[in-house]
Amino acid sequence: MSLLTPELLHSLHNLPLAARKAAEGFLAGHHQSRRQGAGLEFSQYRPYQPGDDLRRLDWRLAARSDRYYLRESEVDTSLTVHLLLDASASMNHRDDNGLTKLDYGRLLLAALAYLAQQQGDAVSLSILHPGGLVHLPARPDARQLPRIYQALQNTTGAGRFPEAALLAPLLVRRQRALTVCLSDLYEEEAEIQTLLARLRAVSGEVLLLHLLAGNELNFTYQGSVTLQDLESGQTVQLNAEAQRAGYQQQLREWLRTTAHAARRQGFDYHQLSTAEPLDAALREFLRRRQAASG
Repeated sequence: MSLLTPELLHSLHNLPLAARKAAEGFLAGHHQSRRQGAGLEFSQYRPYQPGDDLRRLDWRLAARSDRYYLRESEVDTSLTVHLLLDASASMNHRDDNGLTKLDYGRLLLAALAYLAQQQGDAVSLSILHPGGLVHLPARPDARQLPRIYQALQNTTGAGRFPEAALLAPLLVRRQRALTVCLSDLYEEEAEIQTLLARLRAVSGEVLLLHLLAGNELNFTYQGSVTLQDLESGQTVQLNAEAQRAGYQQQLREWLRTTAHAARRQGFDYHQLSTAEPLDAALREFLRRRQAASG
């Protein structure tokens, strides 16, 4: 299990540092455990081997991690990566570890942006909330990461998922790209998956990261509790023990239906929990990225 838990990364109160630590910790652990003939190939980042050209060594990473990696430089493996963050009010739900889904989302997308830039990709960020679309167009320059970190740090969750008219700028025909959307998929009329289907039509691959809090997945509440819908404000009082079995059955059915619908539309669907390290999502991103650039 990764020592870099999401709550530890969040406690750094420094998003650029947390993103770098998450990404480099994942890479170090992956290369350390990789076996011959199996595992994920990281197309522009590989361990140093005797005889390699030292001019291609990433000395800064070596100084930070005491591990030696070479940067590959094939231009044709570069890609445009579009990061989308659902910033509706339901993302303010807080897990037992103290993190909201939005906290986790900021950490994960910051780490993905860092990984993508290390791959030589042009990265964009779109933050989706009802107040309007925050969009940073894809740029390959070194100043893009600080722009993305700043936008993520300034993000707050509010309201419902934005109306289609606000999202129109995202659907301008693009070059081939990998779109990564992080959302809890709380929607009224499939508006999130409708947007992603349109993005897939104009851009190509879509990786859908479905994020839920650990206490949502496991229903860890005890006794008499009052639960609130963060988007509508409606509340319900219930006895946790009496409702647990029915809740978990309905949740399992919703997750099955949601995953099936996403995959039927051609998305690469992956479920995440705020109680788990970022590693699974980073692994899925690199796997999907390798397929998209191939």
